Amino acid sequence: MPWDQPGSGGDKDPWGQKNNQQGPSDLDKVIKDIKEKLGLSRGGRGRGDSGSDDSGGGSRPSYGMFVIIGIVALGFWVASGFYTITQGEQGIELRLGKYLRTTEAGLHWRIPSPIDSVDIINVQSVNTVEVGYRSRGGINSTTVPREALMLTKDENIIDIQFAVLYDVKSPTDMMFNVSEPIESVVRQATESAVRETIGQNTMDFAITEGRAAIATETQTLLQQILDRYKTGINVRSVEMQDAQPPTEVKDAFDDAVRAREDEQRLKNLAEAYSNDVIPRARGAAVRVTQEAEAYKASVIAKAEGEASRFDQILTEYEKAPQVTRDRLYIDTMQEVLGRTSKMVIDQSQGGNSVMYLPLDKMIENSRNTRSSSNQNNSMFTDPLAGGSTSSSQVNRTGTGSGRTASRSSTR
Repeated sequence: MPWDQPGSGGDKDPWGQKNNQQGPSDLDKVIKDIKEKLGLSRGGRGRGDSGSDDSGGGSRPSYGMFVIIGIVALGFWVASGFYTITQGEQGIELRLGKYLRTTEAGLHWRIPSPIDSVDIINVQSVNTVEVGYRSRGGINSTTVPREALMLTKDENIIDIQFAVLYDVKSPTDMMFNVSEPIESVVRQATESAVRETIGQNTMDFAITEGRAAIATETQTLLQQILDRYKTGINVRSVEMQDAQPPTEVKDAFDDAVRAREDEQRLKNLAEAYSNDVIPRARGAAVRVTQEAEAYKASVIAKAEGEASRFDQILTEYEKAPQVTRDRLYIDTMQEVLGRTSKMVIDQSQGGNSVMYLPLDKMIENSRNTRSSSNQNNSMFTDPLAGGSTSSSQVNRTGTGSGRTASRSSTR
């Protein structure tokens, strides 16, 4: 009959249990079973339904629990030995403080601490050390007089600043041979190298044209010092940031530097002018030489032509002297009168007229004609006279001979 009807006895519930007694729940049973399987409970089972211990003693940890805890702890300890080296880094493994090996990029395992330890060092990053100054934010800088003031060869004080770029080439040497901070070691070595280099050069050389040479010499000496102490540091470059005299004499040295710069500028201008004028002069000289050669060739050719013509006339003169004289006279008169203005005056009427002639223009024209004829005539050898005569002299001689011949023929 239903459990909730009267007369049912009221001693049962829907789950089939008595109302006056309650056994352990399912969760408690599960936990108890796990404990029994793991051996975490050493007490005996109770004879009652409640499962209580007859002896009345509580449960205590067993040996299996300690084994599980130990295994888990051992797993975490072994896993802590894994480490990763990124690109550009190297790992230095130490076993009980003694160098073991150097590891490259990748995943590696070591015996965990405290047996093995690893130090990871970046060997590709470029670091900067400032000597003589300290920069603030890359713009403003503060001078460090203790490092910047140095003595030159000519016993002058110079304020000089350097920047050193370096990286690590041997992590083991840097780790085992350098006890101080690496930046401090590089700064002290740089200061020593710079003082030695500046002490071998004059102040004038260090301020003006010797900057690059001093930086190169300092880099070489600095690398030798670091290698001598086996620091494992590689110096990439040494850059001179500033070099100037002390404040008391800075203005005078600035004037000297500006004067040298002006001197160099004027030298450059002079060299540029020389490079421009000399080729022009050489070209003009070559042109004049070529013109002289051309004139020489022209005169020689003309003289040879005149000589050949004279030889031909001489041959004809020997054959017919009178005819040759007349021909020369006529040709000469034609050449002379052809270049002048002529005026014919008829006095057959017997008049008493007076002619006004433009003597000034006639004289000027005659002078121009004479100068042009002198420039065009050349010297040649007269085989008959045995000397050198001009063509004008030949023309005058020929003209006189022609006149004499014409007069004699008229008579």
